[in-house]
Amino acid sequence: MEERRFEDRKEPEIVYSHSVKAGKRIYYLDVKKARNEDLYLCITESKKKLGGEDEAPQFEKHKVFLYKEDFAHFMKGLEDVISYIKGQLGEIEERRGREPEANLEEEATAFVAGEPAKEETEEKPRRGLFGRFKKD
Repeated sequence: MEERRFEDRKEPEIVYSHSVKAGKRIYYLDVKKARNEDLYLCITESKKKLGGEDEAPQFEKHKVFLYKEDFAHFMKGLEDVISYIKGQLGEIEERRGREPEANLEEEATAFVAGEPAKEETEEKPRRGLFGRFKKD
């Protein structure tokens, strides 16, 4: 039996991609083509992890693969949990301070190259319950 090495495997072709910037996270929604020509969705969460002062930031990545036969069940489940959260918390505010699609091309390039994205220079408002009570 022929042994296949990890290095010999070809990365599936990305036929369509959309990036969603959400605070310190970026979600990549990639439509990929499998060997059998079927399409599937790969959702990647990329989260910046800060190292020490001397080190460049690292990116922690997590992937979820979603196949077409599961789309309807996934969407129903997602809509269900979002409705539950909205029912518990009321209407949810969108993130502020930045256009959702701004600078995504640069960050996507950094993600693909495995390099850190350019740091934002503007000061970010504090988020969360405890961030509101901290003094500067």
